Amino acid sequence: MSNNLFIIVNIIPFLTNLVNPRINTSLSRLLKQSFSMAQCLHRSIYDRILNNLMIYRVFVKINKSKITSIKYVGENMFNRKSNNQFTGAKKYVLDEELAKIVNISMALEMPLLLKGEPGTGKTMLAHAITESLKIPLIVLNVKSSMKLVDALYQYDTLTRLNDSRFGDSRRDVSKIEDYIKMGKIGQAFTAEQKVVLLIDEIDKADTDFQDDMLDVLDQMEFDIIEIDQTVSAVNRPVIIITSNAKKDLSDPFLGRCNFHHIAFPDPKMMRKIINTHFPDLDSILAENAIATFYRLRDFNDIEKKPATRELINWIRALNADAEFKPKNLSKGDIPFLGVLFKKSQDYAQIANRISRRRIF
Repeated sequence: MSNNLFIIVNIIPFLTNLVNPRINTSLSRLLKQSFSMAQCLHRSIYDRILNNLMIYRVFVKINKSKITSIKYVGENMFNRKSNNQFTGAKKYVLDEELAKIVNISMALEMPLLLKGEPGTGKTMLAHAITESLKIPLIVLNVKSSMKLVDALYQYDTLTRLNDSRFGDSRRDVSKIEDYIKMGKIGQAFTAEQKVVLLIDEIDKADTDFQDDMLDVLDQMEFDIIEIDQTVSAVNRPVIIITSNAKKDLSDPFLGRCNFHHIAFPDPKMMRKIINTHFPDLDSILAENAIATFYRLRDFNDIEKKPATRELINWIRALNADAEFKPKNLSKGDIPFLGVLFKKSQDYAQIANRISRRRIF
């Protein structure tokens, strides 16, 4: 195994007094002082970021705590008024704190780890970013049995064997590269334009998968062993990682990501979300449905509390029922419980409370 360590260091001009980012001699002298200095510069950005601040990105190769090579790899302009800033999407309501962490993560080109209970919009955020920035979305749905190589590329040995045996394929079986297919991370690396890479439910994977994946995302390259080739990212993707907190993530993994916890929306924010999805919704229906929804969520013994998606579907069902009267909700008349509660035990418990008029 190689002893080389690759890191991306973000250099801020007023920290390094560099006038020209391409003057690598000044930069080399600075970073050769110590490995910890490189780490310090990398972490200090959070407290130093300003409007219109140019961030210079440097690729540093370290062997045995000594910098062996240094390469200027680009620059980013973080500007709140830039057209590349994420400000929300047509049907995604964005709070200020989430907007800041999304945009700073894109500026620093760091993965953004999102946690929160199911239904808080973690996955939909990636879709909203693609809609806002008009760039493609590639989704890696993590499975518990998944190996990292599956996310990088697949070598179709079975097809090659069949082509070799039966000889009825136009492919040359001696060219192994013809049987290599890119996985989701490989597709994001080889895409001709910048993409959003959504790594969904990373907590399903084991620790080795998580840490090895972050190594690949740090280096922005991986090796295809079968053909002895290195695949390097054409464009660094916007990386969104989601977790439902079913399993603890390792400290090294957390250390390489920015983090944001998406809390469940309060009633005021929920009203904004509902207005976004139903701009012409009757206000009485909206108010009564949201109030009832939060009362139902307040029960502590519910195994799977209804989330935002359930509320949206429930309002859609209520709105489609011509005989439904919104004011009946406040009286405990709650139809379509199966839209809100998907567990048999939860459904039975709520139905029992309604029948006994113990909801309100």
